[in-house]
Amino acid sequence: MQTITGLYDNYDDARAVVNTLEDAGISSANISIVGRDSKTGETYAGEGAATGAGLGAVVGGAGGLLAGLGMLAIPGVGPVVAAGWLVSTVAGAAAGAVAGGAAGGIIGSLTDTGVDEDQAHVYAEGLRRGSTLVSVRVDEDQADLARAIINESTPVDIEARRAMYREEGWERFDETSPGFTDDEVAKERKRLREYRQQMP
Repeated sequence: MQTITGLYDNYDDARAVVNTLEDAGISSANISIVGRDSKTGETYAGEGAATGAGLGAVVGGAGGLLAGLGMLAIPGVGPVVAAGWLVSTVAGAAAGAVAGGAAGGIIGSLTDTGVDEDQAHVYAEGLRRGSTLVSVRVDEDQADLARAIINESTPVDIEARRAMYREEGWERFDETSPGFTDDEVAKERKRLREYRQQMP
C-alpha cells in the first residue's frame, strides 16, 4: 500500500477532499483526517483529551468518515478533530509517551506509514499552527486517483512551507512546545493568507 498525504490550511477544503475520496470509491477505512476545525476549538477537548490520548465524540451532520470525527489531543499540537486509521496510531503513540513507554507521537505515526521524516515534521508543525492533514492508504491501482484528488484541491506546498518556517528560525517540530490557542491559530491563518497573496 502507498500512503498519500496532503496538508490544507482550510479545514473545509480538507473535509471536501475526504468526501471526494469516498465518492471516488476509496474506502473510509483507508482515509484519515486530523486538524483544527475553527468551529470546534478547544471547548471539545475534555478530560480524556488532556492526557494526550483521549478521543471524545464531536457531533456533526456529515456522513462517511466525517461522521466518526472525534477529539484528540496530540502532544505539541493540542486538541484536534480526527477520524480514520491514523487516529488509533497517533492515540497509541500519545498514550505510550504519556505512560513513559513508546515515544514518537505524531512524527512516529506518520513515518511509520511511509511519510518522509522531514515532511512529517512540516506536517506536524502545520497541524500545530492550525492546518489539516488528509492521509490515504491505497493499493497501486488507486494511487494515481487518490493523488489526483489530493492535489486537485491545492494542498500546501510542503517545500515552500518548510522554507517559510525555516526563514523564521524553525528547525523541527517539537512535541514539548505548547499547542496554538484558537487566537494564535486565527492569526496564523490570516498571516498565511497574506503570505500566499504576496507570492508571484
